[in-house]
Amino acid sequence: MINIEKKDNIDIISFSVNKINALNIDKIREDILKVLDNSNSKVIIDLKGVEYIDSSGFGCFLSVMKAARNNYGVLKFANPEPRVNELFETLHLHTVFQIYSDIDTCLRSF
Repeated sequence: MINIEKKDNIDIISFSVNKINALNIDKIREDILKVLDNSNSKVIIDLKGVEYIDSSGFGCFLSVMKAARNNYGVLKFANPEPRVNELFETLHLHTVFQIYSDIDTCLRSF
């Protein structure tokens, strides 16, 4: 469900699904938490191609953000599709997460 690519010591997680919802969130959470298991990890969640995220998906992102911080890691987001970006803003989560419009800008922010 997730793909992991490494660039300059930064893990980039992308998704093979276009919806993040209650049907697939348990597996996604489990896989992301494995990546964040290493202390001081730097992770980008690439949302390109993800057209929809439900409340369980946003809840997962909040919990993995907390896990990252508890392990001295950094979690950032990149490439949100317009509809998903609108959801982040509607829920005021753009004030909680660091969200970048593209991967390169996100990589440079570390």
